[in-house]
Amino acid sequence: MRRIPSFPALRAFEAAGRLGSFARASEELHLTPSAVSHQIRALERSLGRALFRRANRQATLTSDGERLCAGLSEAFDAIEAACAELRPPPPSSLAVHCTPSFAAKWLGPRLPSFVETHPGIGIRLSSNADPVDLGRHEEIDILIAYGRPPRGPGLAVESLGREEIAALCSPELALAIGPIEPGAVERFTRLDSSFSPVRWPDWFALNGLPSPAAAAGPAFDRGSLVISAAVQGLGVALESLRFAQAELSAGHLVRLGDGRVQSLYRDLHFICYRERDGELEKIQAFRRWLLDVERESRAAR
Repeated sequence: MRRIPSFPALRAFEAAGRLGSFARASEELHLTPSAVSHQIRALERSLGRALFRRANRQATLTSDGERLCAGLSEAFDAIEAACAELRPPPPSSLAVHCTPSFAAKWLGPRLPSFVETHPGIGIRLSSNADPVDLGRHEEIDILIAYGRPPRGPGLAVESLGREEIAALCSPELALAIGPIEPGAVERFTRLDSSFSPVRWPDWFALNGLPSPAAAAGPAFDRGSLVISAAVQGLGVALESLRFAQAELSAGHLVRLGDGRVQSLYRDLHFICYRERDGELEKIQAFRRWLLDVERESRAAR
């Protein structure tokens, strides 16, 4: 049987001796200074000798206290090292940046599955609509770029996959507009997405329809806002099904023309990272997950 004094008392004494202050020891151990003092006095009674000289509201180690403190510090260092070997490694931080709509409509709802399957990777997600240069933003590990793929030396760029861009509206509005024919283009309000590289003239040209003379309707700087406006019946959105799948599945949106008009197909989202980081496991794990989830989502669509 080991003859060791109270461990909390030893810990309080070692902290006070190492830090040179009962008050600082109390802060480190989350105890009151009075509790630290009581622990040390109990240890002194157990050993039968003084470990601190107390005078003028100050306490300094005695020679016995210095010898014990040195030994305890070495012992606690060894205990800490032994425990550290058995603890799981700290999470590897992965900073991901994308547009607000991609974060809200696609990545955010799916991110819990990545966190669950990769508990050793801590995700830091940021979003902004402005273009980002990875060469100037070392704090970002992976960029999900929107629109045109970025270019630059040392940059790896890969499409997240071709996506369908369709004319979408509420079921009630689709019924009110009726069949899509040359005269029908004047009967609906076009919702405009300011940052989208896919424009309404592209859709009209693809479907052999004349561009309406009237100006487009409300404009929004987020694809998610355009989809929300379409759900509310404000007009027809020309948006990616990548963002609108939930609304389509729930019946809040339908394709304009009941499947009798064509959709546009574009590569609009790109996985970007520095080539020098390409072999990092956290980069490859997130890249593989993105592509796998997108394949599953595309199959569902």
